[in-house]
Amino acid sequence: MKIYYDWASRKWFSSTSCTLGRDPQPLSTISPQAELNSIPFSLTMQSDNAGPVIGILTGKGKDQSIAGNGPLFKALQKNILQQNGVSFVFTAEDLKENSVNGYIYSVRQDKWIEARCPLPHLVYNRVPFRKIEKTEAFHKASRFFKEHNIPFFNPGFLDKFEVFQLLMDYPPLQEYIPETILVSCPKELKDFIRKYNNVYLKPANGSKGKGIYHLSQLGKGIKMKGLHDSFSYADYDIFWNQWDILLANKPYLAQKAISPARIDGKRFDFRILAHFSEGNYSVTGIGIRQSKEQDITTHIPNGGVIIPYENVRTKEHDEFIHTAAAEAGKLLEKTKGFYGEYSIDAGLTDQGTYVIYEINSKPMSFDEVWIEEKRIDELTRLFFSLAGF
Repeated sequence: MKIYYDWASRKWFSSTSCTLGRDPQPLSTISPQAELNSIPFSLTMQSDNAGPVIGILTGKGKDQSIAGNGPLFKALQKNILQQNGVSFVFTAEDLKENSVNGYIYSVRQDKWIEARCPLPHLVYNRVPFRKIEKTEAFHKASRFFKEHNIPFFNPGFLDKFEVFQLLMDYPPLQEYIPETILVSCPKELKDFIRKYNNVYLKPANGSKGKGIYHLSQLGKGIKMKGLHDSFSYADYDIFWNQWDILLANKPYLAQKAISPARIDGKRFDFRILAHFSEGNYSVTGIGIRQSKEQDITTHIPNGGVIIPYENVRTKEHDEFIHTAAAEAGKLLEKTKGFYGEYSIDAGLTDQGTYVIYEINSKPMSFDEVWIEEKRIDELTRLFFSLAGF
């Protein structure tokens, strides 16, 4: 079915009578004149309704321009168009009662064009900053989707400590969780460091390895090592006096440090991408990240390097990864809502046991091209399925 958007009148037309997206009003039939000024879209028909229409929710940056993962949005639009659907990017403030002021990526013109869009069949949450999800506009949009029975795909960022608590109480995965506490008072952290000697200090709402420190106790002294700096303190009280304001103002976790398995003397971690598929949660791609310049994190922006999974693959790794992906999705759905896409950061100790470090509800792009391409295919398939197409 051909659907047309006329940029001048900001209206949608069709070649025969049908509705578009969640808008119950039938589209006007296009005239030959309007057809000349319009951009055509080939969409799928489902009981006189054209679609699927996919809304990608994002946010605005400091300069009020649209923020978020532009390459991901473009790749999704290209793939959705190829499958006879359409997507648009919008912010919570752009949502109206019966329409959305969105941005459609024109592949032909290679640019984003502002358009008045119908209410979508489904919304994919890619809001880039936690603070946006705390705004009234975001909460209002979430309520709107619920009231209008519009599936809201991945309801929000995950709080690291809350997820650790859920994992520690979940039998299929609890063995993979290193002991973790929320830093709330000096004595609790002091006892935790004394108990384990080596701990990680990490922001509860951080990402990409930012703000992580490794703390070790040597006699009475505390040694603290970050990505780009290190500190030594004669005793714990001096350390706390230096850091209490930061630790009090921003939620931090303390986590028992593992002794990691290594390749050529350097630690490595698993990056696991998972999607919901046919009633289950399954692995879409596995990447291996190895640290090079420091031993705190293996993230690429912090000097980590990519190793093909096949270089380290074992039957045991496969079993752990597939269990972690399947069970994490079930746990999130049971406790936090439907997360059709997520990634898991995991590791291996030098004793051969596995560790889950983190679950991310808004995975960054993978550097492996094949994983990112498969991700686009999985998301598109899932969008069509959840939208009823």
